[in-house]
Amino acid sequence: MKKSTQLVGTMAIGIFLCMLDTTVMNIALPAMQTGLSTSLSQLSWALNLYTILFATLTIPLGRLADIYGRSRLYLLGLSLFLIGSLSSGFAANVGWLIIGRGIQSLGAAIVFPASMTIGIQSVPIAKRTGAIAFLGVTQGLAAVLGPTIGGAVTQLFGWRGIFLINVPFVILSLGLCAWLLDWQQTRSNKERLDIGGSLSSMLMLFSLTLVLVKGNDWGWTSPACLSLIGISVLALGCFVWLEAHVAQPMVPLTLFKDRQFTGAALVTVASGLFMVAVLVLMPSFFTKVQGNHELMAALMITPASLMIFLFSPLSGFILAKIGPRFVILTGSLAIIAGYVGLSVMNPNHYWQVLVALLLVGAGYGIIIGPITVLAAGDFTGKLLTASQSVIGVFRQIGTSLAVAIFVSALSTNLVTAKHEIWHAAKTEVATLTVSAKTKRDTLQAIKTQLATETVSTTTPHRFITVAKENKLVQTTYRSLLKQQHLQAAPNKVKTQLHRQVKQQVTHKVTAENRQLVGAVTVVKTTSKSALTRAFIQPYRVAMPPTFVMLLLIGCFKKRRDYVTEINGGN
Repeated sequence: MKKSTQLVGTMAIGIFLCMLDTTVMNIALPAMQTGLSTSLSQLSWALNLYTILFATLTIPLGRLADIYGRSRLYLLGLSLFLIGSLSSGFAANVGWLIIGRGIQSLGAAIVFPASMTIGIQSVPIAKRTGAIAFLGVTQGLAAVLGPTIGGAVTQLFGWRGIFLINVPFVILSLGLCAWLLDWQQTRSNKERLDIGGSLSSMLMLFSLTLVLVKGNDWGWTSPACLSLIGISVLALGCFVWLEAHVAQPMVPLTLFKDRQFTGAALVTVASGLFMVAVLVLMPSFFTKVQGNHELMAALMITPASLMIFLFSPLSGFILAKIGPRFVILTGSLAIIAGYVGLSVMNPNHYWQVLVALLLVGAGYGIIIGPITVLAAGDFTGKLLTASQSVIGVFRQIGTSLAVAIFVSALSTNLVTAKHEIWHAAKTEVATLTVSAKTKRDTLQAIKTQLATETVSTTTPHRFITVAKENKLVQTTYRSLLKQQHLQAAPNKVKTQLHRQVKQQVTHKVTAENRQLVGAVTVVKTTSKSALTRAFIQPYRVAMPPTFVMLLLIGCFKKRRDYVTEINGGN
C-alpha cells in the first residue's frame, strides 16, 4: 500500500472521530442524566459545548496549523482529543464531563482542518479528487452514524463507553502519524496569522452557534438571544471588512466569488440540516412514544446511514460522468421525496418510516459524496485549505440549525400535546363513578407520566391493588362493627359480616378497576396520538422548504463545463 493511501486512511480516522462526537452523545443523554444524577439542562452544556467550540475554532486553528506546521499541531490535537475522551469517560460529575468535552472540542478543532489538508496534499494532483471525496464522505457518514453507534455502545457498555471507545482509535492514529507524517516541516516566516479575522470569526461563530443551540431554552426573543444575534451580525460585518482589506486573510473572500463553492457551502448547510433533523427527533420518537429501548431505536434509523454508505462513493464516482448539476439535483429530489414521505406517513407502521429514511439517507449520500470535491474546485494552496475549513464549519452550522429548529418546534408541539392530553384526561376521569380520592390519584399518575413525555407501553389490569382492597375491607368491616355495636357479637356473626363486606368491596373494586382501565386506555390512546403529531408535525412544516434546494442547482457547472475543467481545459 502506498504511503499516500495510508496517510489518507489515517487522516480519515481523525475526521471520523471528530465528526462522530458531534452526534454520538445525543441518544445516551437519559442514561447519562441518571448516571451523573444531574439535570438535562446542565447535561446539555456537555453536548452543546463541543458543537460551539468545534465550529468556532476550526478556521483559526486550521490557519495556525498552516503557519506553525501541520504535523506537530495535528499530534497536539490528537493528544487533546485523547485527554478529553478519557476525562469525559471517567467523569464523576457533570462539571468534570463539561471540561472533558471542552478539551475534546479543542482537539477536534485542530485535528479536523489539518486532517483534510494533510490528506489532500499527500496524494498526487491527479488523484486529489478521490482523496477529497473519501474524506468528505467520512465526515458525513460519521455524523449520521453517531446515534447508531451511541445507542449500541450505551446498551452494551454503558454511557461512558461512547467516550472511551475513542481511546484505542486515537492511540492507533498517534502511532500511524508518528510513522507517516513529515516531521521536516518548519515554521513559515512569510505567513502571518490574521488576528482581527480570527477574533471576529470566533466571536461571530460563537454567538451564532450559542444562540442556535440555546435559543429554545432561553427564548428566541429573550434579551440574551437578541443580544447574541446582534453580536453575530456585527462580528460578521467586521469579519468581511477585515478579510477584504488584510494582506493575508484567514478566509479569502475570493472563495465566495466562485459560484460553485458558494453553492456547495449552501447545499452543505441545507442537506445537513434535513439529514440531522431525522437523527435528532426520530430516536426520541421510537423510545418515548413507541417504547423501544435505545439500541433498537438506534437500529431503526440505521437504514439511513446504510444508504449514505452505499450512495456517497457511487455519486463521487459518477460525478465526472453526469456532471455536478444532475448529481446534486438527484440528491435533492431524494431528500424532498423523503420529507414528503415523513409528512404523510403513519409512523406506527415502521415500513413507512423506513421508506422515508431510505430516501433521505440516499439523497444525503448522493450529495455529500461529491460536495467536498465541488467545494475544492480548482483551488490550491491556502485557498484549498481555507475551502475545506469553511465547508467543515458550514457542516457544523447545518447541524446546529437542525437541532435549534426541530427541537424548538418539537418543544412547542409537546406543550400543545400535553394540554390536549391533560384536558382529555380530566374529562374522562370526571365521568367515572369512583371516589374523589381515586380520581385525584388517577390524575396525579397521568400528570407524572406526562412529565416524562412518554407513552406507557403497558396498561395495568388493576389500579386498586389487592393490598388496597384488603385495607378497604378491614376499614369498612371495623366501621360497621362499631356502627352496629357488634364488637361483642359472636364470632359467627362477625365472620358473616366480614364475608358480606368483602363481597361488597370486591364487587365495587372490580367495577372501579374496570372503569379506570377503560379511562386510562382512552387517555393512553389520546396521548400516543397527540405525541405522535408533536414529533411528526416539524417534518410536515419542513417539507415545503426542502424545495429550496432545487434553487441552488444553478450554482453548479454543467456537465460539459465541468468535464472540460477537470481535463485541464482540453
